This record gives sequence, structure tokens and C-alpha cells, in this order.
Amino acid sequence: MILVTTPTGQIGGQVLASLLDAGDAAGPVRVVVRDPARLPSRVRDRVEAVTGSHADPDVMAKACAGADRVFWLVPPSLTADSVEGHFRAFTRPLVDAIATQGVERVVAVSTLGRGVAGHAGQISASLAADDEVRATGVHHRALCPPYLMENLLAQAPALRDGGELAMAVPGDRVLRTCATRDIGATAARLLLDGAWTGQADVPMAGPDDLTPEGMARVVSEVLDRPVRFRRIGAEEQKAALLRYGASEAAAQGLADMMRALDEQDFYGAGVPVTPDAAPTGFRQWCEQVLRPAVLG
Repeated sequence: MILVTTPTGQIGGQVLASLLDAGDAAGPVRVVVRDPARLPSRVRDRVEAVTGSHADPDVMAKACAGADRVFWLVPPSLTADSVEGHFRAFTRPLVDAIATQGVERVVAVSTLGRGVAGHAGQISASLAADDEVRATGVHHRALCPPYLMENLLAQAPALRDGGELAMAVPGDRVLRTCATRDIGATAARLLLDGAWTGQADVPMAGPDDLTPEGMARVVSEVLDRPVRFRRIGAEEQKAALLRYGASEAAAQGLADMMRALDEQDFYGAGVPVTPDAAPTGFRQWCEQVLRPAVLG
């Protein structure tokens, strides 16, 4: 049995859809979800749902009973009192379930930067969570994307109304990207394959060598309107997050993450592209996802 966490989320929902599309090859699929009513109607009768949070040890014990494969994702939080505490709260119930319920394989969403990124907020916390899970000895694959293209969807109003693409990274330095559709597809492929063993990272850098300034040019061409890049500082980003209700810890963690990306450049040109795992190009994604979000 395959257990899917965050089945109504951006990535988890795509994993679930791919598994169900695989039919009998997937076998029975179970999900852990806070509100089963949020599951798409086309999947509700095709999965077993365990209601609750996967940060709850009792919920995870129940969800993992009889499951040999788990898709794992720690949901982001802008209100957590502690970035590290947030990741630990979700990771420890999984660690306990691996020990007591016989989970054999975990496919987790992580990030690039292992062995390189330091003092990097949510990135550092995510990598530490991988280490904690791997210490159990479970077979483990960490899907490691760089900057997610879907992060730009939050800027749809600014792109529509002001023609501005703002990021807290240098505009003239390559920034590797990845589309969540590729993460979902790779996760599903690994979950359907019961032969792999051991523990390894799966880098997921898309095929582009674009800088943020280059991204702005692509967005301008796809939207057929002027779009300029503006670099914002980490403190400016933090202040904006606080205005929108983020906790001090979450906002500071994201500021630390952007500073680390600037200073350590672990999403940059030195990262090899992996088109087999992450084939979606930035222009393709802009045409198919960003343009409808901006222009309707």
C-alpha cells in the first residue's frame, strides 16, 4: 500500500493523481488529510482516507499501518513559532511509524543544498529532517529541486498590474528552477517502483540557464507586455511577509534562506541540469501555467 501525505496540496495532489492514473500498478492508495471533503470528487471513492494531520503521532501510526511506501512532504507554514520545530513536529511521527509499522520506502520532497547550504532557514530545516528520517535506515529518496517555478504565481497581481517580477536574488546570476509537475511525476514513478534500495538524493534542476532578468524577459514575451526585474533585499521581503501575517520565525527563516542563496549560490549555474527528472522548461511553464494565472 502507498500512503500519500498532503494529497490536496500542489505537489501531493499531483502525486496522487499520477498514482490513480496508474491503476492496478499502484495497488491500494491511502491518504492522510485534515479534511477529506477537500479531496477532488474524482478521487474520494478511490482512496482510503485517514483524517487528521501527519504531525499527529496517532494519526501517522494509523495511516502507516500496512503501508510499505510513503510519499512525504512537510507542508510550508508562515505562522510557525519555530522553523526547525515545525519540521521536527512533522518528522518525528514519521520516524516513529517507520519503527513500529514496517514502512520500507519513503519518497520525500526536499531541496538542493545538501552539504553546501548553511544557516539557510527552511532549507537547512528540510535537510535536517531528511537526516533524521535516514537515521532509521529506511530506503529513502529525497527529491531535491531548486527554486520552484510556482513561487512566481504569488506575483500574478504584480505582473498583471505593475509589470514587475521581484525576487530577493541577484538578477544577473543563473537561478535553476523546477516545476512542481515534474516533482509529482518523479515521486509517483519512484512510489510505483518497488525495486530501489538505499538512500539517495534525486536532483531536479530544469533545463534552463536563465537568470532572474532572463526570466523577466521570457515572462514579458509570454504575456506580451513589458515585465521588468526588481531585486528586493532579504529584509524587505521579511517586512512584507510580516505585514501579511507571517510569524517572526517564519519570516526570518525565509530571509535567512534568501541570504544563503545569495552568498552560497547552491541553486546557481554550478548545479547540473537534470532534464530526465525535471524536463519542464521555464517558457513552457509560463505559457501553460503563469499566463492563465495572470491574464485569466
